[in-house]
Order: sequence, then structure tokens, then C-alpha cells
Amino acid sequence: MNANTRTDDLVERAAEIVPVLRKHAAWGEENRRLHDEVVAAMADADVLRLRVPARFGGHEADMRTVVAVLSELGRGDGSAAWVAAVWAISTWMVGMFPEQAQEEVFADPDVRVAGILSPSATAVPVDGGVVVDGRWGFNSGALHSRWNTNAALLTPPDGPPQPVSLLIPLADLEVVDDWRTSGLCASGSVTTVAKGLFVPQHRVLAMGPVIAGVHENQLGDAPSVYRTPFMPMACATIGAPAVGLARAAEEAFFERLPGRKITYTSYASQAEAPVTHLTVARARMLADESAFHAERVAAVLDEKSGRGDEWTVEERARARLDLGSAVLRAKESVELLSTAAGGSSVYTDVPVHRVVRDIQTIGLHAILHPDTNFELYGRVLCGLEPHTPYV
Repeated sequence: MNANTRTDDLVERAAEIVPVLRKHAAWGEENRRLHDEVVAAMADADVLRLRVPARFGGHEADMRTVVAVLSELGRGDGSAAWVAAVWAISTWMVGMFPEQAQEEVFADPDVRVAGILSPSATAVPVDGGVVVDGRWGFNSGALHSRWNTNAALLTPPDGPPQPVSLLIPLADLEVVDDWRTSGLCASGSVTTVAKGLFVPQHRVLAMGPVIAGVHENQLGDAPSVYRTPFMPMACATIGAPAVGLARAAEEAFFERLPGRKITYTSYASQAEAPVTHLTVARARMLADESAFHAERVAAVLDEKSGRGDEWTVEERARARLDLGSAVLRAKESVELLSTAAGGSSVYTDVPVHRVVRDIQTIGLHAILHPDTNFELYGRVLCGLEPHTPYV
């Protein structure tokens, strides 16, 4: 099976479970977690193995495939696509850890790994590992995960603190059920807490080299999907659900269009009104622009990692630009269609406004916020240093 055949097959499998995701989207929003049938459907579609190493039974998929699959899931449910994206990033991260840790996690190739990038905990070195204290909010997918890749600041006695990633079983963490939000409700992005938790050394990974793209456990003949900096990979992955949400809004709008009129006007059919024609054309253009940016960063990732090329600062910053642009254009597309959907669309059984809430929530994420990403790229274009290590 060549790469294109594998991509088409995985995308087709993702498309086939879109009805399952849509069926349970309202339940997930009400219960603040994914329905078990949604998680099972994603496992059956091989979505959970996208970034699992091939030697452990995974697909080791390239970024074009990852973006295409997650975009399809976004057509079904924003929360499901978001959680799948987090699982894909965190699974990739496990591939950076020593072999002993990988063998522990990937003993089940359908394993679900949640993850947090912000180092909101401390790790103190002790014999054989570290002791961790702290909490991690916005821990998407944790309720359905077995492992967590959580970031902390390692505080050695003879040097400055440094960020590390910790591979922790969810069973070792306290879970705080605090996810009550207006969007991405079903993502179950709860808070997890560690109190004096020992983590063995083989499950501690320095984050600096991973962010820089110099992975000490993935040198030499490592698969190309692991020869890339963290942030461009994460940008391509986490932007894909926004692309799917723009398509979901369009499909929801056209599903309700036949037979609808525009109240208090002479239009007996909304489909015949010029304002509708202008709206759907603009919305489609914006959705296509969202897809362009997500697909561009994915293509660059595949090409550069395949050749083993180094990344310039501008190329890294442009990955953040593409992420912000994908989210912004998707949000604009969705909002156009939600406005045109009319007053009856505010009822909870009409999906377009759930899509609105989901895309608005995505756009508020610190890494995805368009203005933050545009400012970063503009700084680099003006010859200034990035104001963040996450580039």
C-alpha cells in the first residue's frame, strides 16, 4: 500500500464515522465528555493509531494524512476532532521518550494519551526520577485517556529550571471535574493534579530539544515524522479541527435551506435571495482559505522532515501564522452562516450554533489565537526575535 492509498483509506474511514459523531454531539455537549460510542468509533476507524510508531502497530502517518483525517472528524463534532488532535500530538510526543517508556505506552496500539504543554507544575530530582507537584488545566481527552504527557519545570539543585515533559498514568493523577464551558463542551478538558508523585527517569523528557527539533531519542534512521520541531507539528495538527468545523457549518446550513423563507420579506425561498448567494459564496471562500493554511503547513512539514532540512525562524513562525489564519478564516466562515441561519437556529437541536461555540472556543486558545500568531510572524518579518520559545 503506497502513502496515497493509505491516506485515502484513513480519510474515508474518518468520513464514515461522521454520522456517529453527529448523532452523539448533543449528548456530549450536555454531559461534558465524549460518548463512549464516539471513542469506540474513532478506535475502529484507526484514528487513534495515526501517530503511533509503525513498529508498535501504528500508521506513523504523515501530516497531510493527519490534517485530512482530523478535518473529517471536525465535520462530525468539534469536540471529538479536538480530542483526537490532542491525542495525535501527545502520541507523537511519546515517540520522543526512551524506548522503555514507549514500550510501556504502546503495548496497546490504540492507547489514548492526553497532554499539556504549559509547565504548570514542578519536578524535583530524586534518586531514579523526579517528584512532581502541580496541576494542569484544560487537559482535553483526559477522561478517556490512560496516559498523560504533562509539562513541568525541573528544578535541579545546581542549575536554572528547565521545562520537561512527564509521562504519567492517568490513574496516578487526581481528576478535578471543572470543565463547564460554552464551547468544546464534550472535550472533557478537566484539570489533573499531582501531589508528591514519583515519576521514574525513563518517563522524564527534556522539552528544549523537542521544541528545537533535535530529538535525542530519534536520531539517525528515525522515521521522518519524528524529525521535525514540535511547534510546527502541533500547529498543523491542532488547526485541522477548525477546517472541519467550517465545513460542518456549511453542511448544516444547506441541510436546513430547502423550504426556508426569510421572515418579514417577500422571499418565500431563502435559496432565491441574492443575500443568501453572497453569504454562501463568501463562506465557502473563507472555508477554502482555512483549508489552504492548514494544508500548507502540513505539506511543508512532510517535505522538510522527509529531506531532513533544518527550519529557519521565519518558517517556524509561519507555521504559527498558518495556524492563526486557519482558525480565523474558519471562524469568519462559520459566523457568516450562523447569521444567515436565522432566529430559529438558536434552538439547541440545530447544530450550527454548537459549531459557532466550538470555533469561538478554539480561537481563544493561547496557541491558536490569530492575533498572537500574527504578531509573532510580524515580529520576525521586522527583524526582531520571537517573544516566545514556542516557535
